[in-house]
Amino acid sequence: MTSAVAEDATDQDVFGGVDSHADTLHVAVISDNGGHLADAEFTATAAGYAAAPAFLDAHGHVITIGVEGTASYGAGFTRTARSHGHQVVEVNRPDRAERRRIGKSDPIDAYAAARAALSGRAHAAPKDDTVADIAPCTTSPAPPSRPAPPR
Repeated sequence: MTSAVAEDATDQDVFGGVDSHADTLHVAVISDNGGHLADAEFTATAAGYAAAPAFLDAHGHVITIGVEGTASYGAGFTRTARSHGHQVVEVNRPDRAERRRIGKSDPIDAYAAARAALSGRAHAAPKDDTVADIAPCTTSPAPPSRPAPPR
């Protein structure tokens, strides 16, 4: 963790960001005006998934959490955060120009995810790992092909 929690921090609104990987999650917390509050790394295990929302909650009232990869590496965290009542939104990776400008690291990506949640740029519902939300195909089948003309 890069910063301590202030005594009155639980009264403020905060936004979270998560950069997810196969073995770890990097979680960042920002204030409602975009100021960096703290970040920490957790293991991608049940214990880490439980500790990460608690870390966010310790910094204030969590409005939204932006997560990269809600249907892949971030799926476990997403399920846990949603089960704790947190709103989670899907965040796309930063574009290449932004990465060249500010660099690439897990904390940078986690803070970028939090800023995307704060700004509303990330607003897509997390991808679900079930197929219940997939609508059946409604297109009509292709017409039968005609035989080739005789030679």
